[in-house]
Amino acid sequence: MDVLNLARLQFASTTLFHYIFVPLTIGLALIVAIMQTQYVRTDDEIYKKMTKFWGKLFLINFAMGVVTGIVQEFQFGMAWSEYSRFVGDIFGAPLAIEALMAFFVESTFIGLWIFGWDKLPKKIHLFSIWMVAIASTISSLWILIANSWMQNPVGYEIVDGRAQLTDFIAVMTNPNIFLQFPHVVFAAFATAGFFVVAISGYRLARVKDDPIRLVFLRSLKIGLIFSLASVMVTMVVGHLSGQFMLEKQPMKLAASEGLWESESPASLSFFQIGDEATRTSIINLRIPSLLSFLTYDTFDGLVPGMNDLNAIYQQQYADVYGPDADYIPPMIWMLYWSFRAMVGFGGLMSLIAIVGLYLWWRGTLATSKRFLFILPFTIVLPYIANSTGWMLTELGRQPWIVQGLMRTEQGVSPNLTTLDLWISLIGFVLVYGALIVADFYLLWKYASTYTGEEEILSTPTHQSADLQLETVY
Repeated sequence: MDVLNLARLQFASTTLFHYIFVPLTIGLALIVAIMQTQYVRTDDEIYKKMTKFWGKLFLINFAMGVVTGIVQEFQFGMAWSEYSRFVGDIFGAPLAIEALMAFFVESTFIGLWIFGWDKLPKKIHLFSIWMVAIASTISSLWILIANSWMQNPVGYEIVDGRAQLTDFIAVMTNPNIFLQFPHVVFAAFATAGFFVVAISGYRLARVKDDPIRLVFLRSLKIGLIFSLASVMVTMVVGHLSGQFMLEKQPMKLAASEGLWESESPASLSFFQIGDEATRTSIINLRIPSLLSFLTYDTFDGLVPGMNDLNAIYQQQYADVYGPDADYIPPMIWMLYWSFRAMVGFGGLMSLIAIVGLYLWWRGTLATSKRFLFILPFTIVLPYIANSTGWMLTELGRQPWIVQGLMRTEQGVSPNLTTLDLWISLIGFVLVYGALIVADFYLLWKYASTYTGEEEILSTPTHQSADLQLETVY
């Protein structure tokens, strides 16, 4: 592999590793806040146990997310220095605000929440976890504002070969962010919802103790409602994002459908085998006119294909990149199936949530052994949907690192060697792999052994502290 592809692989792998933790942090903070609100409102000890149990899992995941996120910003300077030089004036602002405002608030109130149990007044302590949930969501907003600028550059001018900020309000109100932000955030809520559903289902199938069983039964109900609502919003916003994509990134839309030639009306493909060498479809099972309906809300409408779009871009950017530059994304098969995996697993999640709520309505949820047996396996569904969604978003933008302004090969650090990248890539994979194993082990150990008596943060008793001092002296 050459330097460019190794640099892309390194950034993609570390980003996907990091994104294992991010959605759960965002969504679980809100679920814990809702549970604690119920505890403060009703003074029911079951809700308190629920809050502490899911809160501890949230803290384990949050710590791992912070560790893996640090590497992301360093990579911009190490492997993508030309990109950083080009966009630093714009890209740096939202990232700095995210760190100084949202992450600072999130970290501060997490500390208050951890150490404030039974010390702070209930409502002030509740306020702390709500601030954590709000700050987590706002943190993602600033990250997505930066990413949206890469998808749809606004509020800038090119000066001496660099993009300089001219309108910060335009960057903040980028039309792309109004679709990308709710899509990502509600997908994160769905992730946390199914995390709660999966663990609750596992424990209900095995726990016989009534008080603990009630903790997980209530958690399961909250998780099912939370998941279904989140998935539905995610799917609606995703549909609107597809329509926006036709306007701003038509090549990404065509690639996600494996659409090589323009069609009017356009068919929606549900199974395709294509030949990227000849840029044609070999096998393509399609539903007539459905793609036009999804993009135009009518069964008539032209959807441009990749070959036609490539010819248009070759003419449009001939003076900058030459007449023979290629603008079709690599690995069309991965884009095609990533889109179907994202949509398919999202649909499966909604189906499972609907079945669970139906069983709840019938009063048989806690005794439906087959359904409870299935639930632990559903924990992987949102993670697959999230990962394939991001693969579609970022790979579909190729060959642009900034849509219409900078090609990906232009952003790589000029002094990088393949040896540099292999060493760092292997190192990152090993370290991140160890962190993920540690995270899963800690989550599994606590989730599977919880008895209802554990605290958020264990503190030594006076007796154990005295024994420790005797040991030292």
